[in-house]
Amino acid sequence: MAFVNFWIHLYAFTAFVPYLWFFVLWFVVYLWQRDGKRATKLAMDVTTFLLIGSVSSMYANVFHNSFGFYFILLFFLIGYGLIGNYQYRLRGKLNHRKIIRILWRLGFILLSLAYFLLLIIGIIQRLLEV
Repeated sequence: MAFVNFWIHLYAFTAFVPYLWFFVLWFVVYLWQRDGKRATKLAMDVTTFLLIGSVSSMYANVFHNSFGFYFILLFFLIGYGLIGNYQYRLRGKLNHRKIIRILWRLGFILLSLAYFLLLIIGIIQRLLEV
């Protein structure tokens, strides 16, 4: 039980400031590999995982319901279907790895926009409460 709690608290801490970890991870990977493109891709992938928790938590705080995580999951499932359908029509077969990679990177962009939008809305809500 303590092991599970450790991972939950570690994820909560890292998801609290996802872009700090983006820059830290990018810097470490760049110093280690000396490849900016690879560092950016890896940092985006890890940050997307953190943004899922951050955005769903911010959605819950701003709109006072817990549908945020399910909305993100629904986005990924519908996106997988749309991209998979397009790929199947274009090539006649599915490359699941490529679909997931495209969807995950698109998720980074959209979740980043949602993160900053919800951050601004949350700040405005807190200011208007006072």
